[in-house]
Amino acid sequence: MTATEATLVEIDPALPLTETPARKPASRGRIIWHRLRRSRGFWIGAIVLGAIVLWALVGPLLWPIAFDLRDYSALNQPPSVQHPFGTDTLGYDIFARVMQGLRISLIVGFVAGPLATLLSALVGSIAGYVGGFTDKAIAWVIDLLLVLPSFFILVLLYPFFRNAGWIVMTFFLALFGWMIMAQVIRSQTRSLREREFVKAARYMGFGSWSVVTRHIVPNVASLLIIDAALGVGAMILSETTLSFFGFGVQAPDVSLGTLIEDGNTAAATRPWLFAFPAGTLVLILLSLSLIGDALRDAIDPTSGVNRG
Repeated sequence: MTATEATLVEIDPALPLTETPARKPASRGRIIWHRLRRSRGFWIGAIVLGAIVLWALVGPLLWPIAFDLRDYSALNQPPSVQHPFGTDTLGYDIFARVMQGLRISLIVGFVAGPLATLLSALVGSIAGYVGGFTDKAIAWVIDLLLVLPSFFILVLLYPFFRNAGWIVMTFFLALFGWMIMAQVIRSQTRSLREREFVKAARYMGFGSWSVVTRHIVPNVASLLIIDAALGVGAMILSETTLSFFGFGVQAPDVSLGTLIEDGNTAAATRPWLFAFPAGTLVLILLSLSLIGDALRDAIDPTSGVNRG
């Protein structure tokens, strides 16, 4: 035992003679997850959304009645044991049709939403980082698309994807849903490109694409995660709106929009035709909104203070 260790023992016999390693600081991802776990809204939204997705994926496999099967002995029947959501004028089982329509609406939302976020990340970061004429040209295109109402553009383009099915419509929705977030990413990138780590990457010989994908996009990932979560709900609502007015999913396919449109005229006399598809849509949007708000508060704890 050295003289220094002997002195430490005299001062405090319980003091360890070896240095304890410093605790590794928690990563940003772990901090965000810790905040999410404490959010009641996040768990409510995640459980509801998970149940809805599971219902849409597994339900049609277990339910004995197909969505396109007609029961001529049960026309315009209210909810019953055999038909929990009732039947329509043609004898279709509303429970089966809601599951089928929900599946299509979810696919549209979970494909078009993240795809639009990806477009906004690439276009906004490239415009903000490159600058010059490229930035001005992209900014002009973004401003033009923001001025033009996307709904009417999709209506005008409807003849091009009417016969191609709802899959093509999904990509059209993503093509006109990225502009607002691209403006945000563009302004964030213009400030990030002057930071020391970006300048160091340029001096080390990294190309523009490498700097954008490795240094710019990861630093705005929090905004993109929130936008992707909220974008799923926005795309589902857009698809429902288009289908409601007859410019989206077409027969024999069904979506929540077509079911709501079919039951709209009978909402007073046969409320089950309208209430169950509309209620399912409200649950989806509410759960996605709760998840998006929880993500925003977890990534930026001051956002809740600012809203208050």
